[in-house]
Amino acid sequence: MRVLIVEDDEVLADGLSVGLRLSGFTADRVETLADARAALATTDFEGLVLDIMLPDGLGLDLLAELRARGSALPVLLLTARDRVKDRVRGLDAGADDYLGKPFDLDELAARLRAMLRRGEGRASAGLAHNGLSIDPATLTGRRGDAALRFSRREFAILHALMERPGHILSREALEERLYGWQEEIESNTVEVHVHKLRAKLGRGVIETVRGLGYRLATGEDAPSRSG
Repeated sequence: MRVLIVEDDEVLADGLSVGLRLSGFTADRVETLADARAALATTDFEGLVLDIMLPDGLGLDLLAELRARGSALPVLLLTARDRVKDRVRGLDAGADDYLGKPFDLDELAARLRAMLRRGEGRASAGLAHNGLSIDPATLTGRRGDAALRFSRREFAILHALMERPGHILSREALEERLYGWQEEIESNTVEVHVHKLRAKLGRGVIETVRGLGYRLATGEDAPSRSG
């Protein structure tokens, strides 16, 4: 779950990035509308945390641009301007949610998860497929009677695959979910995390499609395509 934070307060933005990573998100941050536009043009994000008051304009202007071109990117407005009319203006402009400063990081993470869930058309907080279920709030899962715990990156890969069972995701697409701009991509990191997931889930759950990438098996006992 990769999100973009647009916030010009460096201390707050750093805290947001660290806190969201601990909650399982991959978070990138920029400080201006210009940088936000460039980031959105070059990177696929699943959510946007957008401050209203920015050095080069209003976050509402960026929100209006997104909605005018038909973008359904979930947007959470973050601002110290917490009057009712400000909230109404932001929501009417197309925001999916609104959180006033100061705020609790756990609440912010929960609101982001709810936004992303609604964007995917899901009512349930978790994902389930062929006896495997996962909970984004706790980075845990269950298969049959077995309780499972995952690292942040293991969970990111599994979550991406479970969003669309049977759909092939390339290594590059999965790396996009795992790493922010400031993080160095480790060699064979996707392969390593898939190997760890198979050790926890069983080898038949995640298939390798040679030359293309990985997918979640659509049959409960489907064999792996390759090691």
